[in-house]
Amino acid sequence: MKMPGNMQNMMKQAQQMQERMQQEIALIRVEASAGGGMVTIGMDGHKNVLSVKIDPEVAGDVEMLQDMVLAACNEAAKKVDQESSQKMSGMMAGLGLPPGMF
Repeated sequence: MKMPGNMQNMMKQAQQMQERMQQEIALIRVEASAGGGMVTIGMDGHKNVLSVKIDPEVAGDVEMLQDMVLAACNEAAKKVDQESSQKMSGMMAGLGLPPGMF
């Protein structure tokens, strides 16, 4: 289906913006900790865990360690969501679209 030239340009711009957004998200790096820093998780923008740091002091209590790893992972995921939202809203603002459209 052939689209009018203006519509094709808009679609091309949207695709370029989406690719740029994916590149920006891939660059996000966050760290979150639990238990007063006894467990620290590093995560990228695609929510892949990049690093896990565990204080040896907590290694003896398995249940507490599991809870802290879980809490740190969840906090890191929230931070990724927040940074992604900020980047996306910044890019959308440049388009001049009405607020809340995306």
